[in-house]
Amino acid sequence: MNKKIQVQLSVMMFLEFFIWGSWFVTMGIYLPNSLEASDPQIALAYSTQSWGAILAPFIIGLIADRYFNAERILAVLHLVGAILMVQLAYAESFNRFYPFILAYMVLYMPTLALVNSIAFNQMDNPAKQFSFVRVFGTIGWIVAGLTISYVFHWDSQEGLTKGDLRNTFLLTAMASGFLGFFSFTLPKTPPALTGRRKIRIADIIGLEALKLLKNRNFLVFFLASVLICIPLAFYYQHAGQFLGEIGISNPAGKMTIGQLSEILFMLLLPFFFRRFGFKKTLIVAMLAWTVRYICFAYGGAGEFTFLLFLGIALHGICYDFFFVSGQIYTDSKAGPKYKSAAQGLITLATYGLGMLIGFWIAGRITDYFSLPDSTHNWEMIWMFPAIFALGVSILFGILFKNEKIAYKS
Repeated sequence: MNKKIQVQLSVMMFLEFFIWGSWFVTMGIYLPNSLEASDPQIALAYSTQSWGAILAPFIIGLIADRYFNAERILAVLHLVGAILMVQLAYAESFNRFYPFILAYMVLYMPTLALVNSIAFNQMDNPAKQFSFVRVFGTIGWIVAGLTISYVFHWDSQEGLTKGDLRNTFLLTAMASGFLGFFSFTLPKTPPALTGRRKIRIADIIGLEALKLLKNRNFLVFFLASVLICIPLAFYYQHAGQFLGEIGISNPAGKMTIGQLSEILFMLLLPFFFRRFGFKKTLIVAMLAWTVRYICFAYGGAGEFTFLLFLGIALHGICYDFFFVSGQIYTDSKAGPKYKSAAQGLITLATYGLGMLIGFWIAGRITDYFSLPDSTHNWEMIWMFPAIFALGVSILFGILFKNEKIAYKS
C-alpha cells in the first residue's frame, strides 16, 4: 500500500467517524431541549442505530457485494445522508424528526462496513496496516466533539438557549457531502461476488454461523455479548444528556476523553490479552462498565465531579477490551469458512438486538426516574446498568470455561 492510498484511506476514516461524532453524542441533549422530546422518544431516536445495524447486512449483501463498487455506494449513501441531515436540522417536532433519523441510520450503518471493505481491499498486510488507518476514525470523532464544544460552543448553556445544537446536523451534512464527493476519488473496490450465484438470506445475516452456538463457550460469549449491550445503550443514549443536565460545560468535548482512552487501551490490549487470556479480559471489560456507572451515579455531586471524568475515561477498557477481544475470539472459533458470517452474526446480536433492547429499557427507566422539573434522578438511573453489568460479568465468569486463544498482533 503506497503513501497516497494510505492518506486517502485515513481521510476517509477521519470523515466517516467525524460525521457520526458530530451529532450522535449531542442528540440526547438536543431532543429534550429543542424538540421537547420525552425519554421514550429519545430512546426511539437512538434505537435507529440498531435498526440500521439489523438492515445493514441486507444492503451490503444484496447490493455492495454483487453489483456496484464499494466506493461508489459509499459516495451515494453519504450524499443522500447529507440531504437527510439538513432535513433533521429544520425538523420542528419529534414526529417530523424521527422518520429522517431512521432513514439516515439505515443508510449510515452500512457505510461502517463499506469503509472497512475499501481499506482492507488496498492492504497487503491488514494486521499491521489497518490500525494505522482506523485510528484516524477515532481522531475524527474526537475532533468533532472538540469542535462542537470549544470552537463553536454549541453545547454550552447559552448555545442550548439559542438552539445552536441544530447546527451539529448542518455540520454533519457538510462533512457527509464532502465525504460523498471524496469517495469517488477512492481506489476502486469492485463487488466481492460476481456472476449469478444464488442469493441466500442465511449468508447475508450470518445464519451459517449459528452452528458455532453448539459450542458451550461460544454460546455463553454470544449471550453475554447481547446482554452487555443493554447497559452499553445507557451510555450512548443518556451520557450527553446527563452531563448537560447536571451543568457540566461542553459535554461533547468532555466525552472525547473516552475516545482518547480508546486509543491508549487499544495499544495495551495485546499485552493484557496475552498475559491474562480472553476470559479475564472480558470480565475486566464488563466490570469496568459497573465501575463507570457507579462513578456516574455518585459523580453528579459537586465534590465528586472527578468521578464523572474517570467514568468517561473508562471507555477504552469498556469498549476495546470487550468488543475487540470478542472479535478476536469469534475469528478464532469460526475458522476460514465462517469468519465473515460469524462476525456478522455478532454485530447483528450486539449493535442490533442487544442495543435495541438496551435503548428501550434505558428510555423506560429514565422516564420512570424523571422529576417534576424535567430533570432526572440520575443516581438511581445509573445504578441499574451498573448492577446489570455486574450480574452479566458474574454469570460469564461462572459459565465460561477457560480456553487458550491465539492472538496475532
